Amino acid sequence: MTARPLVLLATCQELPGGYADDIELVAAFAEQGISASWAPWDDTDIDFAAADLVLLRSPWDYMRRLDEFLAWCDSLPRLANPASVVRWNTDKRYLVALAEAGVAVVPGSVVPPGERPAWPATEFVIKPTVGAGSVEVGRFTPDRRAEAAAHLAALHASGATALLQPYQASVDTEGETALVFFAGVFSHAFHKPAMLDGGPARARASLADAEVVRPARAGDAHRAVAESALGAAARLLRLRRQDLLYARVDLIADDTGSPLVLELELSEPLLGLRLTDASARRRLAAAVAARLRAG
Repeated sequence: MTARPLVLLATCQELPGGYADDIELVAAFAEQGISASWAPWDDTDIDFAAADLVLLRSPWDYMRRLDEFLAWCDSLPRLANPASVVRWNTDKRYLVALAEAGVAVVPGSVVPPGERPAWPATEFVIKPTVGAGSVEVGRFTPDRRAEAAAHLAALHASGATALLQPYQASVDTEGETALVFFAGVFSHAFHKPAMLDGGPARARASLADAEVVRPARAGDAHRAVAESALGAAARLLRLRRQDLLYARVDLIADDTGSPLVLELELSEPLLGLRLTDASARRRLAAAVAARLRAG
């Protein structure tokens, strides 16, 4: 009897059984004839290299140990998405590369330690280029420049490079629309509310304190911008779109209502699988099965 292929779903010690959004993944993989199990990425008793595929799902403590995490990714012969993609995508400077490639992204400037920014005349956001969610993200009005400078100084003191972006007011009323792709093919969309309240963002109490989301529909304009971002990323990474086993494109509206890319998540994004029927999980499982068959 031929052994079932083994997929390890990489998570972290705080979420040993994965995040709730992925709760049915093991069963979805079983329907495809794939054995799947959860594994904290830093568990040295687990032989990740022996797996037919390691799928990054919720290793959400990586930003505190980025070098260690990236070295672990580099050590794996079969990782999705590949280590080169993870290394590129865990630093928000990729947004500058997408903008230079012609993708409609929220404009921004990178501020390395030791440099001072050109402060915007409108409301703006400062965030570390390596981070997750709203942790260490600050939202400021122009009259609070001293507070913004202090926030930037704190990021720099920790060794972080910062990204400064104009705040898009539409987030307060419309939130974000996230479009999910499996192997380069659109699967589904969901909505995320605004996460910032006008000051330095609060840190999450735990990794399980994830975003509140609800189902959404993606219009033609959203699809076009998301497809543009995915295609540009693949070209920059010298990959085919289908080589990106999973992707999430977060969009917000500019002042005219046109969608802009806020984030392109290719590393370990929440995929909103519980917001759709079982077909979304099955599409992901089918994409993984096809990847395994291709070798």
